[in-house]
Amino acid sequence: MASEDARSRRTALERDTGNGSKSAGAPPAGAAAQRHIPPASLDRLPVYLRVLTAMLGDGIERVSSDELAEAAGVNSPKLRKDLSYLGSYGTRGVGYDVAYLSGQISAALGLTLTWRVAIVGAGNLGRALAGYPGFGSRGFEVVALLDADPMVIGQEVGWLRISPVDSLEAVLAKTRANMAVLAVPAEVAQDLCDRLVESGITSILNFAPVVLQAPDDVQIRKVDMATELQILAYHAQRSQALRIAERARLAR
Repeated sequence: MASEDARSRRTALERDTGNGSKSAGAPPAGAAAQRHIPPASLDRLPVYLRVLTAMLGDGIERVSSDELAEAAGVNSPKLRKDLSYLGSYGTRGVGYDVAYLSGQISAALGLTLTWRVAIVGAGNLGRALAGYPGFGSRGFEVVALLDADPMVIGQEVGWLRISPVDSLEAVLAKTRANMAVLAVPAEVAQDLCDRLVESGITSILNFAPVVLQAPDDVQIRKVDMATELQILAYHAQRSQALRIAERARLAR
């Protein structure tokens, strides 16, 4: 069970992020968060947002469902179904207002709030993540980078100075981090996860090759690149087998 300090800090973080709205065109973040969006649709929302952001950069003000679907690589009925979960149906013959739809998706994804990310693990992966410029443009600020290796503690990665993981709780409190990334070996991941949760962190992106245990109110997303490559290998093998079968059919 989280300590009283952790609960107090979690309440402060929720209050802070709730006041961090950045998009005037978006509906209130609380209203967006109350909607249930199926996982498959949720996975596609960032794709739509990326396309819409590019359209805004090109000065496009309105887009049809067919145009948006094609740019996102999905079919129109699926796109319209996904966007209906946001309460956005577009206008027949007119399409979607690009800026407003972008704001709706941003609010649904929680991107109108302020997210401060602590990265635990300053190896090659952690450093690469800390230096990734795409986080800032999507509403995520990396505020801390930590490691256990005395040889790297104190080194600078961009504007961040690597802090000792022994000081994890103090660093989280000082930086007011409200999201964390674990880029550490499997054998230490659970202990660090427990410490993050005790400090009030309820959103964790896990790169460690292990399934982490956490309370039900803690959201953990696992990124397993080896598994993703295995899935790609399956699809590549299947496509190759289909091509061979088709060539054999045509040769008869």
